[in-house]
Amino acid sequence: MVEVWHAVRGSAHDPALFGVRVAESAGDVVVRLRSASVVRGGATLLADIDWEVRGGEHWVVLGPNGAGKTTLLKLLSTQWHPTTGEVEVLGERMGAVDVFELRPRIGFSSAALADRLPAGERVRDVVLTASYGTIGRWREQYDEADFARAHAVLARLGVGHLRDRRYGSLSEGERKRVQLARALMSDPELLLLDEPAAGLDLGGREDLLAQLAHLLQSPTAPATVLVTHHVEEIPRGITHGLLLRAGRIVARGPLTEVLTAANLSVTFARDLVVEAHDGRFFARSI
Repeated sequence: MVEVWHAVRGSAHDPALFGVRVAESAGDVVVRLRSASVVRGGATLLADIDWEVRGGEHWVVLGPNGAGKTTLLKLLSTQWHPTTGEVEVLGERMGAVDVFELRPRIGFSSAALADRLPAGERVRDVVLTASYGTIGRWREQYDEADFARAHAVLARLGVGHLRDRRYGSLSEGERKRVQLARALMSDPELLLLDEPAAGLDLGGREDLLAQLAHLLQSPTAPATVLVTHHVEEIPRGITHGLLLRAGRIVARGPLTEVLTAANLSVTFARDLVVEAHDGRFFARSI
């Protein structure tokens, strides 16, 4: 079964990891939500969200289970539309745009998407098929530029030597890097990462966070929204924070102003102490 996500056919693949169009859009509004709410099955998952992401910004979204983090990513990835309010992504308003034309400009990685990647497929093809927006090789025709792009992103993430291995034979840490490579395949203008370090051991987590930090600190990195439950999983290079609880915003803004003991204590309904060291954050109960 072929599942469409995003496609880049017809566009030239820059041999660099990110294209110059991202740098040129620095400061422009990439995501804008106005009084956006999502109601499903009578439950309010997000309520009256007002929020903007601009070019050059890298956001972390933090909150407990049920806070609305995954719902927010479903809006940004054009999988869902708001029940009320407005959502604009890359200058296009949901409900007034063909999402299949918009999705090529968005890179997305999540556990749900990763679960659908074929275990028997070669790593190169897992990444390459993002060019057509498919999961699994079908009848697509790829050119040399497609293969060069896939090989380049795998090499940049330190897994280029695994490109001929079967995806199912990889360790969890290796799979996470391949999933990130797939999200980067289209040279996206918006990068969405749903708990990219989940399930990794300490060493694997730190390796992946180092890779993410390297990517985010590039001057041509796309605007990024990264969702996590844990402040320890925030990589260096994140510039802003959004805290959610029960579908509502607790705090938003520059990361150092948002990640305070007071804000996190409200977000997680627990008295917390927050410490920062060398661009990383840590939290614990009092």
